[in-house]
Amino acid sequence: MHQTTKCVFLDRDGVLNEDLSDYLHKLDDLVIPEGMPEALKLLKEAGFLLIVITNQAGIAKGMYGAEAVYAIHEKMQEVSGGILDDLYFAPSHPEFTGKSLARKPDSLMLEKAISKYNIDTTRSWMIGDRARDMQAGHKVGLKTIHIIPESEVSAGDFTAVSLFEAAKIILNLPG
Repeated sequence: MHQTTKCVFLDRDGVLNEDLSDYLHKLDDLVIPEGMPEALKLLKEAGFLLIVITNQAGIAKGMYGAEAVYAIHEKMQEVSGGILDDLYFAPSHPEFTGKSLARKPDSLMLEKAISKYNIDTTRSWMIGDRARDMQAGHKVGLKTIHIIPESEVSAGDFTAVSLFEAAKIILNLPG
């Protein structure tokens, strides 16, 4: 029997960085929320793989290229001590490139990572700030945490206001 592993899948915009009204593609616009590196370190120390799963429709819209996504990912690696294990992104948008199963709420990016890393979905999580992140996670049997302001209605199994709070839920730490 192959060893399975547990994973926390992370949406990018609104989870690992503050979401902008426009598409984030310039390093100068990258804002890391307080507690993000600490949250990732706690999860990594608890034995979780950390995999970023992000829709990047700005590529399909011609606003930036894949290199901008990688540059921002590198900066996130820098602030978190290089502990993110992988990055999956969907460069498509239905109105520009047609429908894609990779794009959340579909789950192809998750399925690829689950297969590649032999991930046990019953011990794994999806953290995101949109209902589509929760839908993608649920499609493959992940527990989900919806990062939203307390005033909003959650589509997740759990709700948190930040990645740090989400990490405490996963690790079952006192609030």
